[in-house]
Amino acid sequence: MNWDAPNFARSANSRTAHTRPDVDKPESDLRLIPWWSVALSALVFFAIQILFHRIMPPPHPGTAAMRWIMSYSWGTALASYMLLIGYISRDVKRRNMSGAVWMLMVLLMPAGIGAVVYFLLRQPVMTRCPSCRTELAHDFHFCPQCSFQLAPVCGQCFRGVHITDVFCVQCGHDLAQDSMPARLRSYTD
Repeated sequence: MNWDAPNFARSANSRTAHTRPDVDKPESDLRLIPWWSVALSALVFFAIQILFHRIMPPPHPGTAAMRWIMSYSWGTALASYMLLIGYISRDVKRRNMSGAVWMLMVLLMPAGIGAVVYFLLRQPVMTRCPSCRTELAHDFHFCPQCSFQLAPVCGQCFRGVHITDVFCVQCGHDLAQDSMPARLRSYTD
């Protein structure tokens, strides 16, 4: 086991990273939907039901089943769109994007095209380094500020590998020869 000071200090910091409250915890995607969006979607769904069954003229004989299908379909579609708007309003903040611009685009572009454009062009979620709290993209293997190793990499070509790999899939290097930090070694032991 390699006990040099920098790796030992980094591995000691990584053990406490899981218990520190200041480290960002991943959020569930459903928790990103705000309460006002859920309430608004329920209100829209019931408003569509009232529109189809109370305000519109009575159905012709034999068309009641079609009215129920249409009211449920339109209510579900519009309520889902309200939930989508709520999700995007929080997801924009999480990805450090301009909230006002994206909300205008989602609301003003017809037929949900703004939401499709948002999902095609959104930025990746940024995470924080457990050691120095620098914002990092999700695919970083090392922190650019403190060189904290975030994911296992090959010691020869420095490309990402899985923890369970024995050899690098890119260059064929024997991964057992690399001295990986203790926090990554604990998964393989």
